[in-house]
Amino acid sequence: MNVKSIIMNIRTKIENHINDLDDRWRDLPIKMQRKYTIYFFLCYTILTLIVVASVCVETGEVDQEVAIRHIENPVGKTEKSGKMSTDSTSINLKNENNGK
Repeated sequence: MNVKSIIMNIRTKIENHINDLDDRWRDLPIKMQRKYTIYFFLCYTILTLIVVASVCVETGEVDQEVAIRHIENPVGKTEKSGKMSTDSTSINLKNENNGK
C-alpha cells in the first residue's frame, strides 16, 4: 500500500462516519434536535463567559510598582568611533550611479 491509498482510506472512513452521524441526527425528533442545540449553545455561552472573565481578571491585575528606567542605546558602546556607520544598501545604491 502506498501513502496515497492510505490517505484515501482514512478520508473514506471519516466521510462514512460523518454521514452516519448526520443520519443519526436527522433520525432524531425535532424536539430532541432543538434540545441538543440549546444545550450546545448554553455550554458554548458558559465557556465563552468563563474565558472572558478569566481574561478580565488577568488584565485587571496591575502591578503597583512600575519600573521607570532610561532607554538604553541598542548599539554597543564599543562600536562608537570617528567613522559614521552606514547602511550597506545605501552604499550599493550610491556606487551604481543610478543604474548607468
